[in-house]
Amino acid sequence: MDVATLGFQIFKVDAFTDKPFSGNPAGVCILSEKRSAEWMQAVAREMNLGATAFFLPKNDGYDLRWFTPIIELGLCGHGTLASAHILYEREHLKRDREARFYTKSGLLTAKDNGDLIELDFPSQPPQAAPAPDGLVEALDVKPRFVGKDELYHFVEVDSETIVRNLKPNFGLLGTVSITGVTVTAKASTLGFDFVSRFFAPKLGIDEDPATGSSHCLLGPFWSDRLHKTELVAYQASSRGGVIHIRVESDRVSLGGKAVTILQGELCC
Repeated sequence: MDVATLGFQIFKVDAFTDKPFSGNPAGVCILSEKRSAEWMQAVAREMNLGATAFFLPKNDGYDLRWFTPIIELGLCGHGTLASAHILYEREHLKRDREARFYTKSGLLTAKDNGDLIELDFPSQPPQAAPAPDGLVEALDVKPRFVGKDELYHFVEVDSETIVRNLKPNFGLLGTVSITGVTVTAKASTLGFDFVSRFFAPKLGIDEDPATGSSHCLLGPFWSDRLHKTELVAYQASSRGGVIHIRVESDRVSLGGKAVTILQGELCC
């Protein structure tokens, strides 16, 4: 089937889950021609999801961009997983073929291993940094460690219970000079290595349900702490999300499942 003949098909996909109405919902729009950033931003605003992905076929892969309702993202894990899921599920790409996405974060790839879709993302371990003014107060926690990378801030706390019970002051958090923050702790729940939650009011997302890109920090951090290269993470939002991680040098493999919720076609 030729993607270019399909017009502007659009889907809603729940990513990092195998159950409908859980995980992180993403829009996925298949483009048959270039569209402006303004148009894509308008569609993302209309979809009103944490991210809407737009991909356009090219010779050896796809140009891929992601938009929240208010801003374009530089990296988005669940939007990439959702895009790869649609490519494989709708048979635009054979399951033994690698999906190649050209993005603002460089070349990202995805492959279907028969159980999970695995994303190849850059490793971005957090570097220790002072907490920006207002961050600790907005989260109302006592950090064990505070760090950051180029995209996000990172806060480790003492227990999974603290992570699960967090009730940030989003009004105050929205005034802090950060793009987003992931809060994490070693897991006490059997079957998981660590838990986290992710908050980004400045991206138009108070709490993101299951955040692939934050695990580019979380994976190498917990790999070093727990002395293991393969980990299973749980993002403890109200919808929940499961991310399988393999840390390899300067790359991180993020594995997850996805479920298509609805499909349609843009009329304008």
